[in-house]
Amino acid sequence: MSLKETLLRKINQREIVVGVVGLGYVGLPLAVEKAKAGYKTIGFDIQDRKVEMLNQGINYIGDVVDSELKELVEKGMLSATKDFSFIKDVDFIAIAVPTPLDAYQQPDISYVRDSTIAVAKYLRRGSMVVLESTTYPGTTEELILPLLEQGSGLKCGEDFYLAFSPERVDPGNILYKTKNTPKVVGGVGKDATEVIAAMYRNVLEGDIFEASSPRVAEMEKILENTYRNVNIGLINELAILCHKMNINIWEVIEAAKTKPFGFTPFYPGPGVGGHCIPLDPYYLSWKAREYGFHTSMIEASMMVNDRMPEYTVERAGRILNRFRKALNGAKVLILGVAYKGDIDDYRESPALRVIKEFEKVGSEIEYYDPFIGEYNEKGRIRKGLPELTAEKIQEADLVVITTNHTQGIDYNFVQQNAKYIFDTKNAMKDVANRENVELL
Repeated sequence: MSLKETLLRKINQREIVVGVVGLGYVGLPLAVEKAKAGYKTIGFDIQDRKVEMLNQGINYIGDVVDSELKELVEKGMLSATKDFSFIKDVDFIAIAVPTPLDAYQQPDISYVRDSTIAVAKYLRRGSMVVLESTTYPGTTEELILPLLEQGSGLKCGEDFYLAFSPERVDPGNILYKTKNTPKVVGGVGKDATEVIAAMYRNVLEGDIFEASSPRVAEMEKILENTYRNVNIGLINELAILCHKMNINIWEVIEAAKTKPFGFTPFYPGPGVGGHCIPLDPYYLSWKAREYGFHTSMIEASMMVNDRMPEYTVERAGRILNRFRKALNGAKVLILGVAYKGDIDDYRESPALRVIKEFEKVGSEIEYYDPFIGEYNEKGRIRKGLPELTAEKIQEADLVVITTNHTQGIDYNFVQQNAKYIFDTKNAMKDVANRENVELL
């Protein structure tokens, strides 16, 4: 039998052993879904804590159901290890590791490179390798492919299949999870795409789109999030203009939403956060320079969004000035440090930058987030308030809402006790008394 026929048979008969490299927000939900579909799954991670917790059946990701994880571990369908030599026992390897930016706002693909090198040492004939980490177009064929071939001595397309299939994880999304979100697969060669797409179809409920190449799949992922970044940049710029013109941008958006075609609503805020939107445009603009191309519209939106934390503090300063209070020495209470509402994820959260900007000008900062009791920022642990009391709200010269949590915060209670509130997310839209509330 050919490699393609052999793998399709093993997929259909649930004989594939799955390996997932990186057990974070993308990797763990993927590993759980593979195991739930009847494929024995091994998770690989360099962090002792994640490996230990998973092997004890303890969940640490919000989008994973605790009882499902525990049951899969107890049945022996899901386990974790730091030992990459177990790659030799795996047929399908998904690489889902971070792809951050470095200090110069350029792609840091060291996690992807190091993981690929570790996989290549133990890669065996008849394997499938899929990169799920968001990256610049060309990574799979220009970086991953040669590393796998050199490290294993195997030939891509003949001895193993390789593809890119971008993660689509939206933490806290009630409707769409890993299981039912459509997937894009772009393989190195038609056979690779067909076989790896078949593997995903046997695991997921969402449609599988077969792209003609990894580069198409890599670019579509960048497009998804650059599209959002550009539109958020547009609405943030309009928010600044509307404030100058004494127009409520939030009402403008609600009015525009009544159009049943040709308009998608985006909302302003103190910046953009998460694992994709603030990063992906930088990957694209970096790669574009290799072709002598300047992504002017994209970079303009990035500049607008990057400046929003500073603008937030500037606006806060103007509010405080009305009460003859300076930013220097002002007591500011931040509500919400998660990058979006009702989750415990603070990766790239604009609220963290807002806090930094306040501290630069000498403000005294406290924060409350019902989902994040403390956070670690480059080794510094900052603890939040254990509870949101009337006393703490009353003490603050200004309350600044930077995350629109719908759970864990009583906004009527905040309004009744606050001197003044700067709401950057329209979280208080249902509060009737708005005499001490100002919107972004």
